[in-house]
Amino acid sequence: MTANLPPQYDPKATETKWQKYWEDNQTFKADPEAGGEPYCVVIPPPNVTGSLHMGHAFEETLIDVLVRYHRMTGRNTLWLPGTDHASIAVQTILEKQLKAEGKTRHDLGREKFLERAWEWKAESGNTITNQLRSLGVSVDWSRERFTMDEGLSAAVLEAFVRLYDEGLIYRGNYLVNWCPASQSAVSDLEVDQQEVEGHLWHFRYPLTDGSGYLEVATTRPETMLGDTGVAVNPQDDRYKHLIGKTVTLPILDREIPIFADELVDPTFGTGCVKVTPAHDPNDFEMGKRHNLPFINIMNKDGTLNENAGEFQGQDRFVARKNVVKRLETDGFLVKIEDYKHTVPYSERGKVPVEPLLSTQWFVKIDPLSQRALEALDQSNSPVFVPDRWTKVYRDWLVKLKDWCISRQLWWGHQIPAWYAVSETHGEIADTTPFVVAKTEAEAREKAAAKFGQDVELVRDPDVLDTWFSSGLWPFSTLGWPEKTQDFDFYYPTTTLVTGFDIIFFWVARMTMMAGHFTEKMPFDTVYIHGLVLDEKGHKMSKSKNNGIDPLLLIGKYGTDALRYTLVKEVVGAGQNIRMEYDRKTDESKSVEASRNFTNKLWNAARFVMMNLEGQTPQQLGSPAVEGGSLELCDRWILSRYHQVVQQSRNSLETYGLGEAAKNLYEFIWGDFCDWYIELVKSRLQQDAEPNSKKVAQQTFAFVLEGILKLLHPFMPHITEEIWHTLTQTGDSECLALQAYPEADISLIDADLEQQFELLFGTIRTIRNLRADSDIKPSVKVTAILQSESEKERQILSDGSVYIKDLAKVENLTVTASLDGDLGQTIAGVVGTVQVLIPLAGVVDLVALRGKLEKKLSKVEAEIKHTAARLTNQKFVDKATPDVVQGARDALAEAEKQAEILRDRLKLF
Repeated sequence: MTANLPPQYDPKATETKWQKYWEDNQTFKADPEAGGEPYCVVIPPPNVTGSLHMGHAFEETLIDVLVRYHRMTGRNTLWLPGTDHASIAVQTILEKQLKAEGKTRHDLGREKFLERAWEWKAESGNTITNQLRSLGVSVDWSRERFTMDEGLSAAVLEAFVRLYDEGLIYRGNYLVNWCPASQSAVSDLEVDQQEVEGHLWHFRYPLTDGSGYLEVATTRPETMLGDTGVAVNPQDDRYKHLIGKTVTLPILDREIPIFADELVDPTFGTGCVKVTPAHDPNDFEMGKRHNLPFINIMNKDGTLNENAGEFQGQDRFVARKNVVKRLETDGFLVKIEDYKHTVPYSERGKVPVEPLLSTQWFVKIDPLSQRALEALDQSNSPVFVPDRWTKVYRDWLVKLKDWCISRQLWWGHQIPAWYAVSETHGEIADTTPFVVAKTEAEAREKAAAKFGQDVELVRDPDVLDTWFSSGLWPFSTLGWPEKTQDFDFYYPTTTLVTGFDIIFFWVARMTMMAGHFTEKMPFDTVYIHGLVLDEKGHKMSKSKNNGIDPLLLIGKYGTDALRYTLVKEVVGAGQNIRMEYDRKTDESKSVEASRNFTNKLWNAARFVMMNLEGQTPQQLGSPAVEGGSLELCDRWILSRYHQVVQQSRNSLETYGLGEAAKNLYEFIWGDFCDWYIELVKSRLQQDAEPNSKKVAQQTFAFVLEGILKLLHPFMPHITEEIWHTLTQTGDSECLALQAYPEADISLIDADLEQQFELLFGTIRTIRNLRADSDIKPSVKVTAILQSESEKERQILSDGSVYIKDLAKVENLTVTASLDGDLGQTIAGVVGTVQVLIPLAGVVDLVALRGKLEKKLSKVEAEIKHTAARLTNQKFVDKATPDVVQGARDALAEAEKQAEILRDRLKLF
C-alpha cells in the first residue's frame, strides 16, 4: 500500500501529536555520559506569573532553531528549561487576593502567607511552561528548574554566605529605588522611565546675612523639606563670591551651606541646585563629598514623616501641593513652568519610585566586575553577536555601582542573616549585631559563641532581589555548588540568547557571579536579538495595550507558521522585526504567508509520495551521480540543493537565522515546487522510460528528505509528520534526531545553475507573451529564440525539452539570426535572447485588438469618474480619510491597468 499524507494539512492535530511524542519519549533528554561536543543553552527563565507574549515566542523560537540545528549536527545538546519565582509579581497577586478578602499578609503571618504562595504556584505557576510547550520547544523537561526549588535555594545560600564571608556583601544605609506601593526596594530593571508633562517650580532661598537670595528650581517641591545645602559650579563667576555663605531654608528656617561641586551644570536653570542627600542619587554623592546631613523626610508608604514639620502624615503628592502653596504665601515662589521630563515608575507598583535612604544589603560590585572586564579584555569572553553590543556591555561593567540585593517582601529567598535582638532591646535596629549562616542551627552556634547561650535571634525578614538567584542561573541549574556530571560536561554553557534590554542587568550579573564562583564566563556567546514591534513599528507594551497574542495566531495559523514568520523577518542578527497584524480581524498577512508555505510543502510532499509507488528514499537509493543517468534538471536541482545546504550551515553557524530561513523558502517554493516538480512530471507518467523515471523518483525522494531535515529546526512539526510518512519510519526514530545534511561541494555547479536561469527566463517570457496575446493554455505555439551567442544557443538547445514542455511550445527554433518574413509576431527579450511567437493561425488579431480596446475604454471611464470625485472638494472634505484614500488607490490601480493595456495594443 502506498503511504501518503491526508489531502489537507491540519496544523493543530499535527503539532499536538508531535509535542506529546517528543515529551513522552524524552526525545530531548540530555546525557552527559554520551560524550561528544556539548551544546548547552539555559532558557532565560520567564516569570512564574507570566503568560506567553510575542517576545517569549520570538526568543524561544530563535533558541529552538539553534538547539535543533546543533543537535542534528551531532552535538550533545541540552536545552534546560525553568522559571523565575518573580518575588514582586507573585506577592502583588497574593496581596490583591487578600485585599479582596479584607485581609493583609500581616493578618496571615509569614508562614501561612508562604503556604498560600506555594499553593498558588502549584495551581497557576505552570501556565507559562505549558504555553512554551505549544511552541514545540526542544527542551529537556526532566531537568526543569525553578529559582526557589531545593537545589537552587541551596546555591543561593552558598553564594550569599560565601560573598559575605569574603567581605563582598555588606549591610548599610544607602539610597535605593523605593516603591511606596509595594513598600520595597526595587532594582533598576524593575523601574520604567516614563516621560511626563510636569512642572518646574522656582523658589527663592534667602541668604542668611540678608544680602539677597538664590533661586533654585525643582520638579519635586516637597523634597525641599530635606534640603541640607545649595550647590554651584566652582567655575561659575555669578556665585563664586557666595561659596561658603549660607541660606535659610524657607518654612523650616534651617541654615544650610552654599558650596561648590563640579557636578553642577551652570547652564541648567539658574545654575544653583538645591541638595537633598537623602532623596536624590546625585545629591547623595554630593552629600557624601561635602559631609552634609542626610535628612529623610519620607515614610515607607510615601507619606511624610516627622522631619517634614507641619506636613507630617501627608501623602507625598498632597504635601507637594501644600508646600508650593505655603512657599507662595510666604513670598518664596518665583514661577512655575511647564516641563516635560522623565519620571521613574515602579513596574509592579505602577507609582513613581522614591530615592530613599534605607538600611539594605548590598553586593560590592567592583571586585566582581573587574573579573568580568578581565575576561572580556583579555579573552573577548563572552563573544557578543552582533559585536556592537560588546562596547555597551563593557561600558556598563565599568559604570556599575554596588548592588542593593534586599527586598522588603516575603516571597523569595529569605536573607540568611540572624539578628541578636537581645543586644538591642528586642528590636532590629541599624546597630543590631548579626550573624550570617546557611541554617538557623549554624547561626545559633555562631551567635552563642559571640553573645552567650541566652542570645535571642530573629531572622532578617527581607528576601533577596530576584536577580541574585537569576545571576546564578547558568551554573546553579547544572548542579553548582556540587560537582555534578551536568556541571562538569555542559558548563560553561554555549550560547545565551536574550534581548538587548537586559544586557546591563541580567547578563552582567551572570558574568560577574560566574567569574567569581566558577572562574569562567558562563557562556561562550551572547546572541542579542531585537524586539518584535507591532504593525505600526511601535514597541509592544502593556501600557500601550498594543500587544499581539502569539497563542491567538498559533490557533489561527499553526505554531510552525508563527515560528517561521518570526525567524524569516530577521534581517541581520539583533535587528527588530515588525509583525503585520489587523486588529479588527486578528489576522496577520505575514503569518498567513508562512501558513501558505506549510500548505505548499504539504502538497508538494503529497505529489512526490504519490509518484514514488510506495517506495521510501532508502529503498529507492540515492541518485547515481556517476554513470550519466542523471538528466540535466536532476543535476540542476542537486546543485541547488547542495548550495542551499552549504548556505544553511554557514548562516546558522554565524547566527544568520533569518537569512537561512529566507534561502530555504526560496529554494523550496521556487526551485523545488515551482520548477523541479514541473520539470519531471512527464518522466513520472506510466509510459515513461523506466530508467529515467527511477532517476526522477530517486532525486525527488532524496531532495525532499533533505528539505525536511534542513527545514526541521524552523518548522519542526510539519517536517516531522512528512518525514515519518515519507520514510515509513516507526515510532522508534524521529526526524529531530537525524543528521543535518552535509553539502557535497563536487555537485555544486554554478555554471549549470546560470544556464537554468536563462531557461527559466525564456519559459517565463513565452508564458507572459502567451498571456498578453490571450493564447489559450491548451494551444501549443511556435517559438523562435534568437541569440548571437553560441553559448546561449547551446544552452537553449540543450534545454529545449523543458522549454517545449513548460511553455507549451510545439515547434522551437534556436537561431543566430532572423531570416525571412515571420508575419505578425509578438516579441520579448531575456537578456540578449530575443523571443518571438508567430501569431498567424493562433490568435484572431482583429478580435483581440477589439477586446483590448473595449477594456481600455472601460478603464479610462473609471479613471475619469474617480479623478472627478477626487477633484471635488466637497467629497474630499466630507468623506472619511479611509474612503478618500480608497479612491486614490483605485485611481492609481486604474491608471496602471490603462498603461498595461496601451502597451499590449502597441504589440498588434
